[in-house]
Amino acid sequence: MKLSSYLDPAFIYTDIEAETKEEVVREILNRISARDRGVARMKDTILKGIMTREEEISTCMGMGIAIPHARIDGFDDFLISIATVKNPISCQVASLNQADEVKVFILIASEVLKNKRMLKVMSGIMKMATKTPEVLEEIKKATDPGKIFQLIKKKDIEIDGKITAEDVLSPDLHPVLPSDTLEEVAKRLIVEGRAGLPVVGENGRFLGEITERELIEFGMPKYTSVMQDLSFLTVGEPFEEYLVNEKTATIEDLYRRKDVLIVDRRESIMEICFLMVNKGKTRLYVVENGHYFGMIQRSDIIKKVLHI
Repeated sequence: MKLSSYLDPAFIYTDIEAETKEEVVREILNRISARDRGVARMKDTILKGIMTREEEISTCMGMGIAIPHARIDGFDDFLISIATVKNPISCQVASLNQADEVKVFILIASEVLKNKRMLKVMSGIMKMATKTPEVLEEIKKATDPGKIFQLIKKKDIEIDGKITAEDVLSPDLHPVLPSDTLEEVAKRLIVEGRAGLPVVGENGRFLGEITERELIEFGMPKYTSVMQDLSFLTVGEPFEEYLVNEKTATIEDLYRRKDVLIVDRRESIMEICFLMVNKGKTRLYVVENGHYFGMIQRSDIIKKVLHI
């Protein structure tokens, strides 16, 4: 089924005035409640569920989009509402640890067991935003709800079917280049809270990954690799080689080319979980025809599937 099939043009708004995410969500629910008895009956419960979810982790997705959502006990429906705000609202993008000015809010509420449908909707919206940013810009500028509906309908976003790698990958994760320095990579690992990053070459071709281990290993004296015990060793300045070379040395000869787990975009979520559990991997990379599409971490499975 297409995303537009779940959309009611009457639940699309282009004139919301608010200063916070909660005010936006409250106003959307108030307007829908005036037309829908089921939502009116559970308005307070839906609001509490969405804001509780929001306090756990921000649903600001970047690119000026936020998708406040929640699965609600006793809500036997699947609700989607789209709203643009007159003045963008600053929100934290959890995955990037930075702020974004949000113009488009897409509210989703469903019953507890509809997480598959909810994830597919969220994935479809983000694919539309990343692949056709010009459509997203039109949505942001639209003053007619009917135009927003037609823009989404025209994109023909499919939201049924199995959950795949494409639904849970992180498309906003920018890979690193072999020419990046140790310092540049270390800063990203710290700021983004990651243990590893994908390495790509020309035209986005996937080459491998660079992890915390390679950076630490670079700073250790080479002779330590053949020792079993370093307790007797005394050194003047720990990681001296790293500290001297971090601004100039690149990761070209450091990044890991082997033992890197990759899947294609259509791999099922169960196969991905199977690989992670049985291979003991905390992350894998989505690659198709040699081209890098995104990374999936165990935390993505928890956040996007188990605790959506």
